[in-house]
Amino acid sequence: MLAQLQVAKEGLPLPSAEATGDELFRLGLLYSTGQGGAPLDYVSAHMLFNLAAMRGSVEAKVYRRELSEEMASDEVAEAQRQAREWLAHG
Repeated sequence: MLAQLQVAKEGLPLPSAEATGDELFRLGLLYSTGQGGAPLDYVSAHMLFNLAAMRGSVEAKVYRRELSEEMASDEVAEAQRQAREWLAHG
C-alpha cells in the first residue's frame, strides 16, 4: 500500500490516483481509528471510504454510513467536497 501513497504538504499520506478500493478502504480505517501514524480524522476517513466505495469496496459503504452517523452534516459535506476534489485532481 505504501507504494500507492503520496505525501501531502502536511506530511499526511494521500492515495495515488491508481489506488484500489481495498487500499483506499484500509487508509480510511487508519484515519477513522487514528492508527498507523494517521491522525484521527473523520472527514478524511469518510472521503476515503467514499472513494473506496466508488472503486468497488462493499465494506467501505458500510463504514462510510456508520461514520456519517457520528459526523455533523457540514463535516459530511466537506468529506464529499474533498472526494470530488481528489477525483478531479487525482
